[in-house]
Amino acid sequence: MLGTVENHSLSRTAAFFDLDKTVIAKSSTLTFSKSFYQGGLINRRAVLRTAYAQFVFLAGGADHDQMERMREYLSALCRGWNVQQVRELVAETLHELIDPIIYDEAASLIEAHHTAGRDVVIVSTSGAEVVEPIGELLGADRVVATRMVVEDGAFTGEVEYYAYGPTKAEAIRELAESEGYDLARCYAYSDSVTDIPMLESVGHPHAVNPDRALRREAAARDWPILSFNRPVRLKQRVPALSLPSRPALVTAAAVGAAVATASLVWLASRRRTPGARIARL
Repeated sequence: MLGTVENHSLSRTAAFFDLDKTVIAKSSTLTFSKSFYQGGLINRRAVLRTAYAQFVFLAGGADHDQMERMREYLSALCRGWNVQQVRELVAETLHELIDPIIYDEAASLIEAHHTAGRDVVIVSTSGAEVVEPIGELLGADRVVATRMVVEDGAFTGEVEYYAYGPTKAEAIRELAESEGYDLARCYAYSDSVTDIPMLESVGHPHAVNPDRALRREAAARDWPILSFNRPVRLKQRVPALSLPSRPALVTAAAVGAAVATASLVWLASRRRTPGARIARL
C-alpha cells in the first residue's frame, strides 16, 4: 500500500527519492554496462563483472564496504572515457533500458507529490550523466548525483562530489535552504540503510523495498515500509500521465450528460411533431 501524501499550502515542500531499487528495479549505472560495451568503452570481462555486481546488488543490497569497493572499481573503469560519448550512449538506450524497470508504485507517488504541489528530487549515488536523463524521464524537478572530475572532455577517474550517505543529507539541507523547503513537511524514500541520514533529515521518511538493516531501523522508528514490485513502462501506465485529471473527467461527463439529455429532448419533440420521421439505427 502506498504512503499517504498530505497537502500543505503554508510552505514549499519536496519529496526526495533515492533511485536504485526505490524508483527503478535495478542499479542505474550497472544497467548501462551492455551499452558501454557496445560503444567500446568496456570489455567483455568488465561486462561480466558488472553483471555480477548487479546480481549482488539485487540479491540483498550493498553495505558500506561493498559500495566503497564498487565506487573505486567504477571510478577506475571510467578513467579516460569521453563524457559526450557516455551521454550519447545513455540517451540512445534510455527508453530501452530504464523505461521497463520503473516501478509503477514509484511513478504514482511522483505524480501524487506533484499534484500536491511538491517538488520531486532524485538523490542518487550514480553518476550525473546517468541520473540526469533518468530524472528528466521521470519528470523530476531536480537531481542530486555523483559528479566525476572532467578534463579535456574525459573523466579523470577522480570523484568531484560523491552523493552517498551523509553527503545526501547535506545536499538536501542545502537545497532546503536555497529553495525554501520546510524539511519537517518534506518526504524521503530509500531502500538502503546507508541512506538513513537522508531519511532522518525530513519529517516523513519512508523505507522502500528496504534491505535487512533498514527494515529493522524503520520498524524501530515506526517509519512506513513500502513494497514496490510492479515495474512497468511509463507509456503503458493508466494514470494521470495519459488520462485527463479527475476534474476534467467530471467536466467531460457533465458535458456528455448534457448532450445526451438535449438529444433525448430533441428526439421526443420530433416524435410529437406531425409528420416527423425518425431513422432506425
